[in-house]
Amino acid sequence: MNHAALGLSMHSGWGVLVAVSMDGDAVQVLDRRRIVITDPKLPGAKQPYHYAASLSLVNAQECLSEYAASSERLAVAALLEVVAELDSRHYRIVGSAILLASGRPLPSLSKILASHPLIHTAEGEFFRNAVHAACGRLQIPVTAVKARELDDLAKSLFGNAASQMLLGIASLGSSIGPPWTQDHKTGALAASTILARGQKSN
Repeated sequence: MNHAALGLSMHSGWGVLVAVSMDGDAVQVLDRRRIVITDPKLPGAKQPYHYAASLSLVNAQECLSEYAASSERLAVAALLEVVAELDSRHYRIVGSAILLASGRPLPSLSKILASHPLIHTAEGEFFRNAVHAACGRLQIPVTAVKARELDDLAKSLFGNAASQMLLGIASLGSSIGPPWTQDHKTGALAASTILARGQKSN
């Protein structure tokens, strides 16, 4: 089996997943897709903390727990599709990278719900946590990577080849076609660092 890794960039209720393998220092995109991890039947599921802010604290906690379980189930289903697709092509997923924002710890739920900026921050963490938990259930190792540190991480892992590799990832859209957004580019780079770490540890 060939090795593959996943890069995930999450938003409110959805995310971009990119699966890559490496051929030397060149990144090969095996799969790219939008994954949706919210149930449209649940009111406010795309912005769970915004919705929870209108509830009592006890009800908010219950609501967020319910929505987290739902998002995790949907994330597992989405990942299983990717696992099956890559397995049919003789690729085994050896790890995943989830892109983070600031990575700062959040305060208590009551303080989050009282602050609109913290509500947005918490929602970002909410959907990243759902994917993280889903990877854990599928025994896919997870690495959290801060987006702003990604280029420096690539340079430390790939050395002199990093600049050319970054240019190669940026221009992949011309060969594989759209969509090839910033989410796809950072997801591909993050996934490639997982493979590079694995190669260095062997």
